[in-house]
Amino acid sequence: MKKLSTLFILMVLITFSTKAQSSSGRDSDYRFAFVLSPQISWLKSDNNAVDGKGNLMGYNFGFEMDKFFAKNYAFSTGLTINTTGGKLRYSGDEATKVTIGGQESTLAPNSTLEYRLKYLEIPLALKLQTSDFQRTSYYGIFGLSGMINIKTNDGSGKNLDDEVRRINFGYRFGGGVQYSIGGDAYLKFGLTYNQGLSDITDNETIKDKTTLNRLVFNFGIIF
Repeated sequence: MKKLSTLFILMVLITFSTKAQSSSGRDSDYRFAFVLSPQISWLKSDNNAVDGKGNLMGYNFGFEMDKFFAKNYAFSTGLTINTTGGKLRYSGDEATKVTIGGQESTLAPNSTLEYRLKYLEIPLALKLQTSDFQRTSYYGIFGLSGMINIKTNDGSGKNLDDEVRRINFGYRFGGGVQYSIGGDAYLKFGLTYNQGLSDITDNETIKDKTTLNRLVFNFGIIF
């Protein structure tokens, strides 16, 4: 976790330091986009007694910013609200203690618990983009994503604050297409895979590492 935090902070510093180093023209361009992205998410544990038991549909919306430091290369960041989650089945021989809605509860063996999560997400990635060809350009991205949990839910309105860690890190990669609709405006379509790197759960009974994974369908308007 410490290494991931250091790498994430280093990429942020590099992003903002390019402002002082940029020259005139495209090198100093900032491009902003409003994004609304449906996604499929699921949880995966490294403990054999904890199984991913299905995925959840969610969405991610907010804004993104590209800072070009060369004609076809940019640092991409932003701020989005990410509604995501997944389901876990606790299949061990012993009951699992969890805290739901602020009250300690006991899950019988083979019980499934749904995690509905909401995060503030700050992605940071390197973006490689082609030049326009017949009003169309293509791009690829890879980088990191930091998330701060702002809300939890078990699917029935009860919070899981004591079961979920506040901070989550992951990496992301993907690509897509941008289509010019006139002037500086573009429509954006893409697909991104997000792989969790840090443990999102905090349970004293089950010692495991549970990661959040997502397949995100990116739709946006660049202006």
